[in-house]
Amino acid sequence: MKAADAAVRRLTRRRGILPGFRLTFGFTVLYLSLVVLLPLGALVLRSTHLSWAQFAAAVSGPRALAAYRLSFFASLLGALINLVFGSVLAWVLTRYRFPGKALADALVDLPFALPTAVAGIALTAVYAENGFIGRYLVANGVHVAFAPAGVVVALTFVGLPFVVRTLQPVLLDLDPAMEEAAAVLGAGRLRVLARVIAPAMLPTLLTGFALSFARALGEYGSVVFISGNMPLKTEIVPLLIFTRLEQYDVGGATAIAVVMLAGSFALLLGIHAIGMVGRRRPARSQVVA
Repeated sequence: MKAADAAVRRLTRRRGILPGFRLTFGFTVLYLSLVVLLPLGALVLRSTHLSWAQFAAAVSGPRALAAYRLSFFASLLGALINLVFGSVLAWVLTRYRFPGKALADALVDLPFALPTAVAGIALTAVYAENGFIGRYLVANGVHVAFAPAGVVVALTFVGLPFVVRTLQPVLLDLDPAMEEAAAVLGAGRLRVLARVIAPAMLPTLLTGFALSFARALGEYGSVVFISGNMPLKTEIVPLLIFTRLEQYDVGGATAIAVVMLAGSFALLLGIHAIGMVGRRRPARSQVVA
């Protein structure tokens, strides 16, 4: 019996519980290589045709630096706004019942389905000087359309669903009895939020933030309408890349794209690393308890 059990264990370790690992793993690697790695590798390879002096001149000019700052900081601010208000929206949609809840839940997905150009035109119509909201903002000295604030508004709009839809399943799986038990034991609302709810939500919040941030970095259609596309002021990196391509400066466009690729990858890698640390801490605390 012992020999048979040992043989079964060896066979299970060698082949795995589910069959077909090698085939599915090979298909996964092939698919990711064709769809993700091959295009990105071709982009990096294309940039090697430039000399270091040409590469540095293309990526470090005043116009490029201004576009980097606007794209990264506007994306970061939009993702932070979605992190706060998207969390509140997900909490309301999962924890409360109210008239029109189904409609509100469906509206969250609207930025997914709406063409980005339509979103840009709609936002411009609302926040322009003669828009529904813009006329009152301009009267008080606040300019949204054709200003950096308009870029933040557009990037917040397109990134909202990523936070809400990522967080909703976690909130649905979170047992309200844990919150009630903490309250019965004398914990206040802030303590329940900090010690019971926040640890369960933190990894998912970071994932939603990373997805929203990444989506905002690559946004183009909705921003070009509301930003005004003024160099050194409201020009984002995707627009600058498109402009360089229109000028037949393929090398300059490729160099700027490589910088964006490296920066985005580094930031997302850091965010995911923080999320992994956040996932380990609840597990350690449970082991200690």
